[in-house]
Amino acid sequence: MSVRTEAPPTIRRARPAEHRPAPPSLLPAGEDFAPAPSPDGRRVAFLSDRAGTPGVWVRDVDAAEAVALPTGDEPVLALSWSPDGRWLACVIAPGGAPRTELWVLRPDGSGRRQVAGFGRRSAALAGWLRGGAVLAVTETDEQGRAVLIDAGTGHRRVLTEGDLLTLLDVTPDASAALLRRGPRNARWLELLDVATGARRRLLPDTGRGSTDQGWFGPDGTSVLARTDAFSELAALVRVDLSRPEQPPTRLAWRPDAELEHVAPSADGHRAALLWNTYGGRSELSLLDLADGVQRAVGAPGEVLDDAVFAAGGDLLCLTAQGPVQPREVWLVDPPTGTLRPLRPGTRTGDSGVAPQLVDLRARDGLPLSGWLYRPSGPGPWPTAISLHGGPEAQERPAYNPLFQALVAQGVAVFAPNVRGSSGFGRSFVAADNLAGRYGAIADVAACADFLVDAGVARPGQLGCLGRSYGGYLVLAVLVNFPGLFAAGVAECGISDFRTFFAGTEPWIAAAAVSKYGDPERDAELLRDLSPLTHIDRLDVPVLLIHGANDTNVPAGESTQVAQALAARDVPHRHLVLAGEGHDFLARANQEAARTATTGWLTRHLAATVTTVG
Repeated sequence: MSVRTEAPPTIRRARPAEHRPAPPSLLPAGEDFAPAPSPDGRRVAFLSDRAGTPGVWVRDVDAAEAVALPTGDEPVLALSWSPDGRWLACVIAPGGAPRTELWVLRPDGSGRRQVAGFGRRSAALAGWLRGGAVLAVTETDEQGRAVLIDAGTGHRRVLTEGDLLTLLDVTPDASAALLRRGPRNARWLELLDVATGARRRLLPDTGRGSTDQGWFGPDGTSVLARTDAFSELAALVRVDLSRPEQPPTRLAWRPDAELEHVAPSADGHRAALLWNTYGGRSELSLLDLADGVQRAVGAPGEVLDDAVFAAGGDLLCLTAQGPVQPREVWLVDPPTGTLRPLRPGTRTGDSGVAPQLVDLRARDGLPLSGWLYRPSGPGPWPTAISLHGGPEAQERPAYNPLFQALVAQGVAVFAPNVRGSSGFGRSFVAADNLAGRYGAIADVAACADFLVDAGVARPGQLGCLGRSYGGYLVLAVLVNFPGLFAAGVAECGISDFRTFFAGTEPWIAAAAVSKYGDPERDAELLRDLSPLTHIDRLDVPVLLIHGANDTNVPAGESTQVAQALAARDVPHRHLVLAGEGHDFLARANQEAARTATTGWLTRHLAATVTTVG
């Protein structure tokens, strides 16, 4: 058994594993995330769920208290401050659903109105044209539409539209736009000449990898992009627009870490780089785009996200979290690298267990890894394998009250990154495409075998849980490996690819073909990979949880499993959360799902003790 125990290069350390977690009901008084600094860097708007649902708050960087802005009752997913300082743009999720709207309001809370995402269209914010108050927006229904919207007047200008299209950036004079095209794991960039409508592909087609982030250089003659089309691990490259025949120049890369996110300053002088090291810990560096010098900055948590510069470039904001550190906003002084939390004082969650990074092998020899949360005292223990969504996501040492709640009940948690997970290079993330999904399902079984052999899990007392794609994997492993698990919890999981493709949002279906398969061409593969096809093999207690308004993985995916289990008298519970979509955003519903999951697993895994004891 290989266990990595090295301390991450962070300012805030996780508590040691011997600390006993607090009861699951003792949660922090809200998490703060997704900062949006004012252009002068004196104020920061951010999202917080301290009032129960994510909403917009504003704090002066030197003030003791934050002020809530009136953004309505619906959850807010993202926000951004206009370069002229006069507007805040908010992405709203009515009913928590994947279809989103874009609203604007003044920083004092006045003037609130909707500007995009009307009817069946979903709106996503790319950013602002530099120096003013014009929004760059993608609206999506059957196709993607790149739109410029004046925040003051609401005037709209459609630049172009097309399949699987996302607007990334626009030059200050709006003469050219940078577009992202293509399905999951196979995206590319296109340059749009706004006057003529002509589009040309940037970066040569290598036939592998994906390019998903990009923006114009400060003079508009170059494009910078995050891509893994030229290497296993994503890197930062520059494309010279005046010399399209010239290969891209690699600006920043590491042999030991994936470039996860790039945040450029508005003046184009520097960029903040978030690196994803092996297993999922974050590292932060600042890159001088003129001389190429990169300087490391201490990270204020184990997992970093939401990096953004104030328009003036003299303040960097980001979100930091860790296993016992709730999400909070931090401020970075770029010249010195000095960090301080936006909320005065230091914050940690309740005492909890810090996980260990564990290496193992899949049944076909592929290297896998995962995070192991151990209860106090000697093992083996009842154990739950937690499967993340995506599948192009990653299990990381982030703040997770569910894991701490299970450990508090004496249940070990192993959160693996099976094939298809991000953070380990382009080959690993593509390893579960199409028929490769059988390998991902088998990876879960390999994790179960490993945990028993290593003395972590008790045979007969293994459970599995997961949400979104992880919910699919729970159902898939239960029907493909009957007898291996004693109970399962499937949250918002696909149960039948046929009904999923027919019921999900059209743009989600189109983008998913590269990952799962074509519903017509690969119909037989998808039928066999669908848990509902083999539901007669599922004979252990299953908890099904779904948001009533989910249109990503429609709520019917769980309903049809519940009906099939009821017809065979298989123990199950079907929990539907009103007012939620695919992601549970209200704290009350998060707590309801967490309480139900903890109770289900502890009860049924403990019940197995009596059976096999």
